[in-house]
Amino acid sequence: MSLEKVLAISASGMTVQAARLRIVAENIANAQSLGDTPGSDPYRRKMITFKTVLDQNIGAQVVRVDRVFFDTSEFGRKHDPAHPAAGKDGFVKMPNVKPLIEMMDLRESQRSYEANLSVIDVAKRMLQGTIDILRA
Repeated sequence: MSLEKVLAISASGMTVQAARLRIVAENIANAQSLGDTPGSDPYRRKMITFKTVLDQNIGAQVVRVDRVFFDTSEFGRKHDPAHPAAGKDGFVKMPNVKPLIEMMDLRESQRSYEANLSVIDVAKRMLQGTIDILRA
């Protein structure tokens, strides 16, 4: 496999992991975002999926964002009759964001990003070694 392909594959991995990091960060930032009116929905967690596609320019499989979608799991409920978003029963719908899961996703995404960065660094060193040999 050529270094160009290696760099393109790793760069695509870094791009999708950066998108995943943005989604996770948005979820964490809105983990306590409630509705404004009685019975209104709070923030709904977003999720992201990836797919592999053939990059015709380099002739290799790369990864791309497939889609960003909303998590359809149930909202939590908290009894807070004084809140403006409380329903007639005094309960407020809570976002379906679980901070522990988001932190695990954040860590996994970060490690995957770093792994792709390491591959790029190794490819760069190999290329530099080849240039050094050709100069000698």
